[in-house]
Amino acid sequence: MKKINPFWQHGQRLLNNLSASVHSIPLQIRRLGGGLVIVSVITLSLWTDNPDSFEISQQSQLLDLPSENTTNQAPTIDHGISKPVDVWQQAIVKKGDSLALIFARLGIKPVQLHHIMKSGKSVRELQNIKPGQEINIRANKNGEVLELLHIISPTRSFSVKREDNTFKTQLVEREPEIRIRHAHGSIESSLFLAAQKAGIEDAMIMNLISIFGWDIDFALDIRQKDSFTVLYEDIFIEGEKVRTGNIVAAEFTNQGKKYRAVRYANAQGHTDYYDENGRSMRKAFLRTPVSYSRISSRFGKRHHPVLNRLKLHKGVDYAASRGTPVKATGSGKIVYRGWKGGYGKTIVIRHAGKYSTLYAHMSGYQRGLRNGTRVKQGQTIGYVGSTGRATGPHLHYEFRVNGAHRNPLRVRLPDANPIHRKYKQDFIEKSNGFFAQLDAISNSMVALNN
Repeated sequence: MKKINPFWQHGQRLLNNLSASVHSIPLQIRRLGGGLVIVSVITLSLWTDNPDSFEISQQSQLLDLPSENTTNQAPTIDHGISKPVDVWQQAIVKKGDSLALIFARLGIKPVQLHHIMKSGKSVRELQNIKPGQEINIRANKNGEVLELLHIISPTRSFSVKREDNTFKTQLVEREPEIRIRHAHGSIESSLFLAAQKAGIEDAMIMNLISIFGWDIDFALDIRQKDSFTVLYEDIFIEGEKVRTGNIVAAEFTNQGKKYRAVRYANAQGHTDYYDENGRSMRKAFLRTPVSYSRISSRFGKRHHPVLNRLKLHKGVDYAASRGTPVKATGSGKIVYRGWKGGYGKTIVIRHAGKYSTLYAHMSGYQRGLRNGTRVKQGQTIGYVGSTGRATGPHLHYEFRVNGAHRNPLRVRLPDANPIHRKYKQDFIEKSNGFFAQLDAISNSMVALNN
């Protein structure tokens, strides 16, 4: 076993003593070394195989010194109490937060918040803080708030600044830079995989589905080689992208048929998507009442699985997991809500004019709905179940015109209101450029494929 040289141990103790002594060197001298001091000591190596000999070597060690401010000041003692200093402090608004809780977290006295909130009506903006938003506060050593900045969004902020004994407020709006981008995809296995390959976010694909969802059943109609082109906004602030904006125009080719849409806002601020002729992409009815489902039974004659006989199936059955939300396919008034024989828990909605829809076998209803309640298109009215004569969880959906049953998958859905004629020329002028861009992209894709 090797023995430790006692001279080496002595040298190590010397090194430790020197390290402690360095901290007692006057501040001005230590600054000459830029916060580091090189200490050289003589240390002795371990015994070699020859116990009568040892090797002497010189080593240098850098010792970290505590950082100092540019002025000499007495050391402070941390008593576990957060004290504000004349620097910015940041807090991210949490669920259930208030300004009082945020001030407490940052160690700022409540009286400061009281002074700010008493400074005028404009500070009421601070009562509307939401989770995820940013609050920045600058206070001096006496705990007085000098400035508060509420980051509402990448383009909006609200500031409060102390001027003498009062506070001045300002709502700051930053003008974003909007850049139009485009993406194109061709479907090989799924729409979402094609979108990912094209660099499109999932949220944008959901928007694309909502635009064309009145004409295309994205659960049943999508085929291989279907394609899409999207023109969309990228939002920049001071050269930095902050988010993806709206789809401004899009094209979807489904089973060889081309659908196009452009986003248009009229002078009154109403915004929607329209085709090249100014007809709304929105229909009076959604094509399907349940998302992410499959058809388990179509409209027409079939062998009833419970009655065990041939019977006319007057609607379409959508198989889905129990509890899947059921949406009203059109706006209207509930004229029946309750148990309806073999239909189980059922809702019937009467829509404007000659149309009505029925939703059956539900497990339950959305709260607050009763006979006479008005509902909007896309509003959840109940949940998929298997009540009544049903072999498993699904939604039975019927579409009626003047009381007569129609095939929900084939019936021609009435259009929503087109662009008003007084906005038609403005629409044509603003949309032509976007449709021209879609043409150019489509032509370039054809050229690449050829």
